[in-house]
Amino acid sequence: MRLLKLKDVMFATGLARSTVYKYIAENNFPKPVSLGERNVAWVEDEINNWIAIKIKERDEAATAA
Repeated sequence: MRLLKLKDVMFATGLARSTVYKYIAENNFPKPVSLGERNVAWVEDEINNWIAIKIKERDEAATAA
């Protein structure tokens, strides 16, 4: 299991920092794991699954249209 820092999450998803935290607040994005008082990271598999869901939603929308 690998943990990703915010910079890596932003690179993988193409999202800005503020958007990542906005989506977390809306329960539309994986929550980070606390690594200490001011240190968090995300589980890589959860980020990859989120990306896969977005791809699936895109493909289903294209098929429905």
